[in-house]
Amino acid sequence: MALIYSAQLNPSKIELLRAWVPEQSWLGSTDASSLEPIGAYRFDDPAGEVGIETHLLRAADGTVLQVPLTYRAAPIVGAEAFLIRTMDHSVLGERWVYDACGDPVYVRALATTIITGGSEATLEFANPDDAREVTTHVFGSGAVGSVLPEIGAATCSPAAGGTKISAGTTELTVVRVVDPERTSGGFTLTGTWPDQTDPALLASMRIA
Repeated sequence: MALIYSAQLNPSKIELLRAWVPEQSWLGSTDASSLEPIGAYRFDDPAGEVGIETHLLRAADGTVLQVPLTYRAAPIVGAEAFLIRTMDHSVLGERWVYDACGDPVYVRALATTIITGGSEATLEFANPDDAREVTTHVFGSGAVGSVLPEIGAATCSPAAGGTKISAGTTELTVVRVVDPERTSGGFTLTGTWPDQTDPALLASMRIA
């Protein structure tokens, strides 16, 4: 369950994304001169310390981009390469915002969701008046009760239209530039959102 506060953010999430995404090499030829939010989903951190939110954005040329972020109350030692910037949260104070592919909490949450056939976290609103309909849904291809393999220290490298995460015996590929026709072997995470009613590939997982 993800707890959502009614808060002012500086910068806002979309301002942060519009500044950071156009500089990323995984864009390829995608025109990211403008970005509009089309959906988002969250995973739960069992420890309740890290916010895990993945944004779906429509680029200027119509391409859908997937950008997972984590929000933390303090920096991750040794993860400076993945820090996007800090953000002021009117309720929680200063938050460190990371490219989630370099955050071990996200890596474990993504692997767990995929291998156990999980889905997005249920949203709980601190102010019930802020409650909104959830329009983005994700689905892991595994099965309830499956055992999560050992997740070691993660390293990231470029992949076609995405990022490959190697973590012990587990290899995850996070799709950054979404192609509704793309498929993958192994375990997968797929998703739907208002303009995408057929599940599209968002991530895949292989175990050595």
